[in-house]
Amino acid sequence: AKAEAAEVVALLKHMDIVQEMGLKAPKGILLVGGPGTGKTMLAKAIANEAGVPFYALSGSDFVQKWVGLGAQRVRAVYEQARRSGKPAIVFIDEIDSLGHSRGIDTGAGGKQEHNQTLNQFLVELDGYGKHKVLTIGATNNAGMLDSALMRPGRFDRVINIPLPSLEGREAMFAHYLKKLQVEQKVDARTIARMTVWNSGADIANIVNEAGLIAIRDGRAEVSTIDLI
Repeated sequence: AKAEAAEVVALLKHMDIVQEMGLKAPKGILLVGGPGTGKTMLAKAIANEAGVPFYALSGSDFVQKWVGLGAQRVRAVYEQARRSGKPAIVFIDEIDSLGHSRGIDTGAGGKQEHNQTLNQFLVELDGYGKHKVLTIGATNNAGMLDSALMRPGRFDRVINIPLPSLEGREAMFAHYLKKLQVEQKVDARTIARMTVWNSGADIANIVNEAGLIAIRDGRAEVSTIDLI
């Protein structure tokens, strides 16, 4: 996932060269992974590394009761992104709220409103090449998305974000523990071995709870027992 994200960063930094060569830059990137695996953080990191404007919304922001309001909001977001005059990222978290298959009735808003909003979203995606706007969507369930979104030329790339490996968990514990006063004998790798199947959000919560336990017990440093 990190390597694929690095490719997206390189693409955003050299968008002009890509277009001069007559190549088509991806219009959409889909981040797929379980809750807490870091989809939103990865999207922010891509924008930060590339140095481009970042517009973040949730798919539910486009779910409206009245016909036309959702489509109007889609247009407004992309018009704002295009006004920057340089490559920009529009990040839509929980994109399945906006882009779920037109055959699925979620009960949120009317079908006519959803179809019109989705159609406007597809139009904005198709117009990206000349406007240098990249859409990054995040979802836990890519199977719910409409087939029109997933065809080549729209969401061209899918980046799967799994749960962190042992090395990943160790690095995350080391990162979050830096913010606390920790006993010298606390070993991030030992804790990482005990937290298989934990996501990045789980790890951040474990460290935070450990700090609260230490404070509750009147100690100035977090110990291994607090973490386990």
